[in-house]
Amino acid sequence: MRSALPLLVVAASLLCTPVAMALNEFGIEGMGVVSTKAGEGRASLRPDGQRIVFASDRVGGSGGWDLWQAELREGRWQAPQPLALNSTADDLDPYFSHDGRWLLFASDRDGTMALYRVAIDADGRFGAAERWQEAGVQSAERGAALSADGERLLFARQAGTGRGWDLHFATISDGKRGPAVALEALNSAADETDGEWLGSDGAVVFTRAGEGTAQLWRSDCAWSAAAVQPVALSFNTADGMTRAAVVDAAKPGELLLVSSSARAPRAGGSDVYRMMAPRAVAVAGCGVRKPAR
Repeated sequence: MRSALPLLVVAASLLCTPVAMALNEFGIEGMGVVSTKAGEGRASLRPDGQRIVFASDRVGGSGGWDLWQAELREGRWQAPQPLALNSTADDLDPYFSHDGRWLLFASDRDGTMALYRVAIDADGRFGAAERWQEAGVQSAERGAALSADGERLLFARQAGTGRGWDLHFATISDGKRGPAVALEALNSAADETDGEWLGSDGAVVFTRAGEGTAQLWRSDCAWSAAAVQPVALSFNTADGMTRAAVVDAAKPGELLLVSSSARAPRAGGSDVYRMMAPRAVAVAGCGVRKPAR
């Protein structure tokens, strides 16, 4: 179901977890509908809370990873269906803009993993997918997220063929992307992907991944690396696989994430979970930072 499991149930399944940590944990999202025996990836909710789009490699899609959508009916996620915009390549990393007018995602349908966007009409119908990139740049990109005002794009870019992923951001003007700037304060020798804004003052949550591992990290300021640390969550360990946090636009105090490391509840491979969003501490001057044009 969409609603969180009772905290006592979650705490009981995590008896070895410190109480302060367990109280930040919710439950699995959409058991049997969103989270299944197949592998699930990044998930995003439409701002009205009535639809969820998520990546999955379950049977019934177009091939590889596909984007699926479920609707909220009688308080439960129901009727999961693959989106018509899927390709035979991998389609993943969905993200609804905060005004509900766009769906962003990543796909390698043209041979390179790239960002795409799809316009959404007043009836919730998706338009045609269009590649959305910086003018004159062909680098591989994925994991896009938009600020609440739609003016800042956060995403991961691959430094080069066979090299790792780093977080970047760019300003948006008239629907066009400005020059990308690497977030050097957050990037490391590991892969940094799936950045998400925590509010409007430059705080972020992101994934830091190594060989077969992934962990959620956070910072109170993306440009100064203020308070960079792993997100406090029992199964968010350095040797586990927890990633792809996205804030629920309908409930900004909560976020969805993906993990195959939780002991319980479990549906299958990698499942979608819901937890309280980390609280960011305002850092003076952080929210006004913009890249030079």
